[in-house]
Amino acid sequence: MSSFNGDDFKGLRITQLDDDDEEQAPVEPINVDEFDDDDDDEDDEEEPVILGFVESPKFPWSSLRQLFPNLAGGVPAWLDPVNLPSGKSILCDLCEEPLQFVLQLYAPLTEKESAFHRTLFLFMCPSMSCLLRDQHEQWKRAPEKPMRSVKVFRCQLPRVNPFYSSDAPKHDGTDKPLGHGAPLCTWCGTWKGDKVCGGCKTARYCSLKHQALHWHRAHKIECQQLHTVLETSDSVDNGVTLTQVQKAASKSLWKEFVLINEDESEYDTEMSETDEVAQPMVVSKREVDDQMKSMMKDFEGDADKNSWVNFQQRVDKAPEQVVRYCRSSEAKPLWPMASGRVSKSEVPNCKSCGGPRCFEFQAMPQLLFFFGGSNERESLDWATIVVYTCENSCDSSLSYNEEFVWVQVYSQTT
Repeated sequence: MSSFNGDDFKGLRITQLDDDDEEQAPVEPINVDEFDDDDDDEDDEEEPVILGFVESPKFPWSSLRQLFPNLAGGVPAWLDPVNLPSGKSILCDLCEEPLQFVLQLYAPLTEKESAFHRTLFLFMCPSMSCLLRDQHEQWKRAPEKPMRSVKVFRCQLPRVNPFYSSDAPKHDGTDKPLGHGAPLCTWCGTWKGDKVCGGCKTARYCSLKHQALHWHRAHKIECQQLHTVLETSDSVDNGVTLTQVQKAASKSLWKEFVLINEDESEYDTEMSETDEVAQPMVVSKREVDDQMKSMMKDFEGDADKNSWVNFQQRVDKAPEQVVRYCRSSEAKPLWPMASGRVSKSEVPNCKSCGGPRCFEFQAMPQLLFFFGGSNERESLDWATIVVYTCENSCDSSLSYNEEFVWVQVYSQTT
């Protein structure tokens, strides 16, 4: 178990699932530190940032919910496996299709008893046309009914809860939750399957759309056979055991990875140590820095290009990073462009408690490369996805509280 908070955040790097027999070492949970920097000035001292990287899961059980994993692509490992988001909250508000899972970060707050376990879940519509329409919606000032194609949910639990043992997972393949979760959609493996196939009475769906897709792709033939498949004593209604990952029939989900984290400052340290050993590299790096500064002078007056150079300069320390995490009331995202940013004053307050939200993490465009994205004009693309969450991480009657997400999309001239 690794988490995206504080000094112990190290170890979050994303990978695909492998049938490897090597032992997976447990990762210590991460604590959140509170910071008090002002984010109005780009020259202010920056908060420590944790970077997330993708790797293939080492074991079939690496992404099970009882291990509190950090994931990207595939299907989510719901923290509260019973009281899932439902209704219109699971849909793209623009095309009304069910949203697709992007990533989840396990980010517990050890100083808050009710958030001993805490996970953030990011979803989005895979349609670029919806994302472009979403751009107009997010600029609306406090709309009564925001129309979004990207959504993020926060779920938190105390240490003693109905779903998990209060003991830390062993990470040896034997960990089990305390009980079954809600049956999930057979097609997407993501949302609650509250609709049952009238034929086999086995397949479940989150929507009529997914039922129709499954019927035409495969279920029409399988339906008559499924009723003969007996469930084991260790299975739930959809045939998933407590030690299995939900498998989705859909082939359009993004490739599954686990996230591994490392402190961004470690990359500065590594470069410093390398410089002491290999002096020629110092010259090379200085030449690159001088070249970047020269480019920035050329871009002076063009805020977007200047911002892009700063962005690239920072990201080049660890080019494969897909997540940047820094939960703090004064933390700020790394913006690729000057235009299309949201200011702190424009971030709406928490819907539940009315308190302020703070920056917590951002998803980087590199994630699309690992998801197998294409360069076609109509394919999904973003500059960064920035997530703001309740500063108090408040409790509410809902198991999953929707937080605020801001998407910056590349301009036509970038």
